[in-house]
Amino acid sequence: MILSIVEGITEFLPISSTGHLILASKLLSITPSDFSKTFDIGIQLGAIMAVVVLYYKKFIHGSEIYKKLLVAFIPSALVGLVLYPFIKGFLLGSSTITLLSLFLGGLILIFYKGRNDGMERIGYKEALKIGIFQSISVVPGVSRAAATILGGMFSGLSRKASVEFSFLLAVPTMLGATALDIYKSRGTLSSGDLGTLVLGMALSFVFAAIAVKFLIGYVKKHDFTAFGVYRIILAVLFYLFVK
Repeated sequence: MILSIVEGITEFLPISSTGHLILASKLLSITPSDFSKTFDIGIQLGAIMAVVVLYYKKFIHGSEIYKKLLVAFIPSALVGLVLYPFIKGFLLGSSTITLLSLFLGGLILIFYKGRNDGMERIGYKEALKIGIFQSISVVPGVSRAAATILGGMFSGLSRKASVEFSFLLAVPTMLGATALDIYKSRGTLSSGDLGTLVLGMALSFVFAAIAVKFLIGYVKKHDFTAFGVYRIILAVLFYLFVK
């Protein structure tokens, strides 16, 4: 339940949900296992369903958005498929990489402010750039949300447009990641594991919906400096007292 709540709150904020799950698991003394890693990936499905519900009109009435999401999704899909064993076997279990990514990402968020008056309409070129940025987020601690939001802002989009496209891009990305992992882990999941996974998805859905509403309101008046400071403080505290 704790991990699911952490996932829901952090999935769409630029602070790395994967990084928080790894660090939370360490605090809770959860021994990394195939199921714990599958659980961390699977509960992301609950979080992205919050976006489907909140932005259902864009998915129902916008055929053009599907093409742009596909363009943005391709880089991450290729990286995920090629590096899947390395990602799950090494990256997802490394607190050192997570802390370093949190720290460096925090610095970028502090020093790159973005604009509130940038482009609102996303073209295919911008979608591809955002997708390339997203592919970097296979490294835990980077944050898929931070990577895609920064990718959007570097492409000239406003903070709000970058955040909303980040939300939408999470849907095919996390659906693909969850489906791939559950398929590859299908032989090791018991009925009890599936029940735990479903409960986790439900909790992450509720808290992700709250986080999405919060972030949209927040970026209208603020930049991402506070998130950058938070990332750095979290990385330093864990390095000094937990790691």
